[in-house]
Amino acid sequence: MPVGIFRVCLVVITAIVNHPLLFPKENGTVPENTEEIIRKMKEREESLRLEQLRLEQEIAEQEATQKTLEKAAEVVEESKEEKVRWDMWTALSMVIFLLVELWRQDFQEGIWQDTGGEEDDMAVLGKAFKGVSFPDKAVLASFYEKRILGTTGDMARMREMVEGFADDLLEALRSVCNRDADMEVEDCMGVGSMYENWRVRKPFVCDLIVPFAPPEPYCFRSQTWCSGDSFPPDEQGYGTIKVCRADEDVTGCICDKTKLGEDMLCLLHSQANTTRPSSEMEDLLCFKNTQYLDADQVMKWFQIAVTKAWNRISHKYEFDLSFSLLDSPGALKIKFKSGKSIAFNLTPVVQYENSDVYFISHFPRSSLATGLPSSTHWFLTFAVYERRFIQLVSKTLPANACHVSCLQILSFLHGKQCSLTGPSGLTNYHLKTVMLHLLQARPSQDWAPEKLEARLQDMLKFLEKCLHEKKLYHFFIGNGKVPAELGFPIIFQRAEPLNLFRPFVLRRDVYRKTVDTFHEMLRNMSALINEYTVHIP
Repeated sequence: MPVGIFRVCLVVITAIVNHPLLFPKENGTVPENTEEIIRKMKEREESLRLEQLRLEQEIAEQEATQKTLEKAAEVVEESKEEKVRWDMWTALSMVIFLLVELWRQDFQEGIWQDTGGEEDDMAVLGKAFKGVSFPDKAVLASFYEKRILGTTGDMARMREMVEGFADDLLEALRSVCNRDADMEVEDCMGVGSMYENWRVRKPFVCDLIVPFAPPEPYCFRSQTWCSGDSFPPDEQGYGTIKVCRADEDVTGCICDKTKLGEDMLCLLHSQANTTRPSSEMEDLLCFKNTQYLDADQVMKWFQIAVTKAWNRISHKYEFDLSFSLLDSPGALKIKFKSGKSIAFNLTPVVQYENSDVYFISHFPRSSLATGLPSSTHWFLTFAVYERRFIQLVSKTLPANACHVSCLQILSFLHGKQCSLTGPSGLTNYHLKTVMLHLLQARPSQDWAPEKLEARLQDMLKFLEKCLHEKKLYHFFIGNGKVPAELGFPIIFQRAEPLNLFRPFVLRRDVYRKTVDTFHEMLRNMSALINEYTVHIP
């Protein structure tokens, strides 16, 4: 019973509490507040989602930027490593290059294009000799005796005749010149193959050089490519000659080297002393508006002087004299009434200081050589020292040594081949340079007459090696082993070696033609020698 009453009371209380009329306002707004809350919650959710997307985008951008920076740092690091590696290889390459260059210079100074004297070394070179039949000793001896040896007497008679006439012509030249204004001409000297007794090809031509000097109070002051000033590679072997007063100090004042302003004067030299009339310099055969001796002006003066001298003495001779080459100042030809003629070169030169090295105005050029840098650049010739060296070495060689015979045979073969296939870049001077190198490299007993065949092969193989390397060094320039007895100027011994084959590097067409001519000469050597040799069973 009490439990039932309690339940009834509970139901009544619950009904009263939940009756809508008891709390009309609160219960009436509940549905509206719920919808607004839901709407705000959705808006909040949407804003949070957008914020989340923005934050995720920023984080992604930061990560991308970080990765880019990391990659850039890696690239920089790699480039630094590569640069370090490259610097290391560059330094290593420079060290190797310097070592090779030092070895090359030591090789040149110590051996100087030496063939080593070893037969094994020579055998390595002769690649072009494979399949070439070389004449034996008997054929070579017969060829030399029948074809070459007989010309020695003709050369001696021609030298004597030309020298006598040249002395007479120069004496007449001195008499027609003004001693106070014209150049002073000295005695002539014979150089070249005719005076070294290895000329074989006709016509025989004597080469005479004539030193000359300026009139007083002037003097020549020369400057060579190896005197300290920088000369371009194409001017190596050349020099310039300045005409100065004997009492003039060309190195003591800078007014002659520096261009002074119009309002500045040199206190040591007045304007009258430093400036010379243009006509005075031209009378001294200088290039226009300079003090440098002009080779073209010298050529014109010398030809005019020789013409005047011949007109004075022509009545004494029963032949005519004329210039045979227009571009050479002293290329003369004697014409006899019988129709025979004799050619010789009388070339003006300037002595270098107190030596026997000479500046030559015009030098016989080959297809290798290019034109002179200018008419104020003079070529240096060492012909007098070359003749003296051959004479000095000949005294130490066995009797009837074969060095001149080798050069004569090689010169004959090359000349005959050029007459068949046309001229090449090789000249007789190159062949003589090869002989000079081998004379210095090989002992005296190797030049005995019975070793003619072996030495001729050595010269051909040495020439082949030089052609292959495009290097044939001048015998005297840069050669520290020149005998002291010659009195050769030390400045040229200490100079850089002068490569006579340098033009081959610049002119590939001439090089190709020269190599082809040389190989053709080797193939035709036996035929050419047999053609001029009496048959030997």
